[in-house]
Amino acid sequence: MKVVVAIPAYNEEQTISTVVEEIKKALGKRSFEIIVIDDGSTDRTTEAAGKAGAVVYSHPGNYGLAEAFKTAMARALEHKADVIVHTDADGQYAAEDIPKLLQKLSEGNDLVLGSRFSGKIQHMPLINRIGNRAFSGVISGIARQRITDSQTGLRAFTSNVAKLPIISNYTYTQEQILRAARAKYRIAEVPVTFRKRTHGKSRLLRNPFDYAIKAWITIFKIYRDYEPLKFFGVFGGIILLIGLLLGFLATYSFITTGLVGGIPRVVLSGVFITMGIQIILFGFLADMLKTK
Repeated sequence: MKVVVAIPAYNEEQTISTVVEEIKKALGKRSFEIIVIDDGSTDRTTEAAGKAGAVVYSHPGNYGLAEAFKTAMARALEHKADVIVHTDADGQYAAEDIPKLLQKLSEGNDLVLGSRFSGKIQHMPLINRIGNRAFSGVISGIARQRITDSQTGLRAFTSNVAKLPIISNYTYTQEQILRAARAKYRIAEVPVTFRKRTHGKSRLLRNPFDYAIKAWITIFKIYRDYEPLKFFGVFGGIILLIGLLLGFLATYSFITTGLVGGIPRVVLSGVFITMGIQIILFGFLADMLKTK
């Protein structure tokens, strides 16, 4: 079994060589290669990674985490990987946890996530903890499987999982899980250690709020595509309920006072009811097309 460890990196000159060396030590005598995707670094990340023994592929500009991940998957498959391990370049994930992921993969799983929340977290800002928990809850619901850490950057998976398409231009973490679940691949988690960052701040994900907004948009798109009946049913149901409520108020007003409370309320009720029914019917149509 050939293992390819893929590491996206952006201006990680101070940490990348240590990360590569730790991975080499952790994997020992296994058949493996380490590739680094330099996402347009302006420092000496490429040189440092190369000297440490990694194969480096460079983007001409800073394209972001999702594009670095897509490049990593393409290159890993070119290297004839049976298994891909994806980790970060900042050294926050302990390389010694990688064999645990590989062991879990060898037990018949297709995607193994390194869960920080079931392991040990040395440092994580409160806003990140809350966001990660929220994302994991939503992903668990859509995937119909409990996922404690959908955001983790340490994961191992088969070459088949690596071939799954990623449509997001911003991140890959949640989408890969949802697509793997949709394809009926086996997903598992193992506890891992998340260490305190020793140099600078995160460079691949610099703005947590911008990341959260774009990640939620991606989740909505995937949910729309995978569960159209539920997606459109919820929104259509809410609009239909508002329309029915307005209609009820108009009817109640007419019964008690002889007035409907104004024509706009009646018209608005009809509009909302019609819209709600149309959206729900569109959900049925999309669900029928999805199953063909």
